[in-house]
Formats: sequence, structure tokens, C-alpha cells
Amino acid sequence: MLSGCGSGAPTTAPTKTVPAAVDAAKASPPAPVVPVAWPLTGVPTETVDERPAVAVKIENLPAARPQTGLDQADMVWEEVVEGGITRFVAVFHSQVPETVGPIRSVRPMDPSIFGPTAGVLVYSGGQPPFVAAVADAGLQSIVHDEGDDGFFLKKGKRAPHNLYGTMADFLSQAEGDRKAPPAQFAHTRTPGQGTATVAGSPFALLDVKLTHSSRAQWQWGSAENAFLRSEGTTPAVSSDGERLSAANVVVLSVEMVNTKFVDPAGTPVPETKLVGTGEGLVASGGKQVAVTWSKDAVGSPLVLTGPDGAPVLLEQGTTWVELVPRGSGSYTVG
Repeated sequence: MLSGCGSGAPTTAPTKTVPAAVDAAKASPPAPVVPVAWPLTGVPTETVDERPAVAVKIENLPAARPQTGLDQADMVWEEVVEGGITRFVAVFHSQVPETVGPIRSVRPMDPSIFGPTAGVLVYSGGQPPFVAAVADAGLQSIVHDEGDDGFFLKKGKRAPHNLYGTMADFLSQAEGDRKAPPAQFAHTRTPGQGTATVAGSPFALLDVKLTHSSRAQWQWGSAENAFLRSEGTTPAVSSDGERLSAANVVVLSVEMVNTKFVDPAGTPVPETKLVGTGEGLVASGGKQVAVTWSKDAVGSPLVLTGPDGAPVLLEQGTTWVELVPRGSGSYTVG
């Protein structure tokens, strides 16, 4: 007779082996895909050209209007110079116009405006300390007075409003280590979701008084889905008749001081102080919101913060920045 029924088999249940790949997938979700966009506009693109940003100093006297190339700039900064007039720092990257102008001289705040891009600054000339400051900021200069290529005198224009340039020639002189710029402002990835568009107050007119003789006005154009610029109350257009417009208008209240330098007429040359902090507003999508701006150093990008303390997102597209002197300048919305 056989006794006992044990077989010697283990009494514990077998364990199930989970592939390591499954465990890793559960523990680490895939990283979100960040769409490729032009760094200065936030506009989506398949690829970003590695060419550097090129900024051109462009005149804004009535005799200089209509200017050439402003309608193709990614960013335009309007600064107050001596005599109550303004000039533009027009920054080109995603688009390259054939010609630009009229081109004028460098000013002491230009390195702070353009320095964070590590790009190429084009101008007619300037006082030696101002020219040296451009190099100190890590920028490359292309200067008419130094015999650099790409400049020409435009027929039918009187000096000094007749100096123009060819962008392809300027880009061909860019140093080999000059690359595409980093983003200067934060842009929404989804159109219509900019900070001002979502949380701002609608308005009809943004009136920016820069000096006693220089005033810019911005009105929202629903058909154009952009802000339309006027010089005073006169519509601002490019040399080919295109209305100057912007997806975003950034207004910064800034300290302006006179330097020890003077222009040929003996008028003190002012400097806009951008390293520091201050108040302002951002207009996008037909609305505006109050902001605080800050900038840590000449080579650091300018940071915009909303009333809630969160970073401000701009809409995709061109941005114009108005540098309004505290005390002597003003801006109103209505």
C-alpha cells in the first residue's frame, strides 16, 4: 500500500514578472513635445534659421518717413534721443527685408536693448564710448563710418536721411560664431491665450507721449487682428504702403538721464536706464494688463510679470516696445 500524498511541490503562488520597460513607462510619462517657434516672435515654424538677429538703428523724424523694413521686423524698440525725437532699434530674424533705412547712429541704451540676443547691430556711427559699449555687451557692430559693406545713399533723399542698407550684405558679414538668438519674451503656444488677451481690459486707444514732440498711438484693428500704429494721429506706414502694426505693444516706464556727452548742436545725449525695474503695461488681443518689468544686467533679457506675480505671455507675432521716460513722458488707455 502507498501511504502519503505529498509531491514535494512548493506551497507559495508563482510571481508574475513585469517587463522593466512597462515599469519605466508608468514611472516616467513621456516628455511633452515643445513645438519649434521663431525665438523673437513665438510663431511656429518647421525649423529656425541659425542666422543671428540683426538690429538696425532707424530714424523717426518726419523727413525719414515712411521708413523701409520696419513692417518686417520681429521686434521694434522706440527710444528717446536728444532734441525730443525718437529712434527705432528694429530687430530682424524670422524675416529678412531686402533693404532697411534710413540708418542712424548708436546711443548708450542700445546695448541693453539688443545685448541679450548676442547678435549684430547696424548703425551709421557714434561717439567712441557708445561704440565701445556695443562690443563690451558682446555684440558685433557693422558701421558705415568705419567703411563696412552694405550701406548705400538712396536717391531722392536728402542727407542725413538718405543712408540705407542691404540686409543680405549685413548678414554676410556676421561673425562665424553668431547664432540664432534666444527668446527675449515669453509667448503663448496657443493663439488667443496671451496674458493680456485672457485677463486684460479692452480699450480703444493707447496714447503714448514720449516727449513734447513725439507721440505714438495704437488702435486695435479687428480685421487685421493687430494693433495699428499712428505717428501722432497720422497712420504710420512703410515705404511700400503697408500699415505698421503689432501683435503686442509693450510700454515700459523707464528712468532717463542725461549723459555728459552732447550732439553736434550741443544738446545733451540722454540714456534710458534699462537695468533695474519699473512699471508698464502689455497690450495683446485688443486688451491691456498692468505689468512689472525687471532686467538684471545689460546682457540679461527683460522679464515681464503680471499683477498675479506670474510671467506674462505675449501673443505670437511682432512686438513693439515703447520706452517712456518717467516724469516727462506718459501713457494712457481709453
